[in-house]
Amino acid sequence: MIGTPSSLWLNLLTITLTTSTKQSPFCTVYGRDPQFDSVHITQDTPSGKLSTKVQSVQQDFKRELEFFINWFKRYADKSKATPPVFNPGDIVWLSSKHIKSKRPTKKLSERWLGPFPILKKVSTHTCHLKLASQWNSIPPIFHISLLKPVKTSTIPNQNQEPPPPIIIEEEEEWDVSNT
Repeated sequence: MIGTPSSLWLNLLTITLTTSTKQSPFCTVYGRDPQFDSVHITQDTPSGKLSTKVQSVQQDFKRELEFFINWFKRYADKSKATPPVFNPGDIVWLSSKHIKSKRPTKKLSERWLGPFPILKKVSTHTCHLKLASQWNSIPPIFHISLLKPVKTSTIPNQNQEPPPPIIIEEEEEWDVSNT
């Protein structure tokens, strides 16, 4: 590995910080960072040669640092899409991701609940919804990542909402007219 760029062997050094512990493996084992006396500079090394070596090392580190800064930025920006804009009065679906269902398994539950109107926008990323009366135990403020706008159909009478369930002895019952 002699003569290879520092980007290839930098991760193999025992003094390189790991992402999980934020310290070097040497520090993890011995509880301290290694001490380097000098960079093995002899008295007869010309200062101009030393200066160019230091500048070369600094440029390599700067290039590596810029590469990783751009890599982390690109990775972080992947999950940062522009959030949808919701206004009071908009009708939205609510994700059932964090809402416990009475169904036997989550797989059989509805993925989106509602639709519900937005009463007001609490902040840029949270909305206050008008929930149904049977959901009084749930706080009505939700993050916009849990909301999806209702798409209205251009065909009249295309989508008809199912009637709400009849609650008998604190259990939901459905009245079926046809089988």
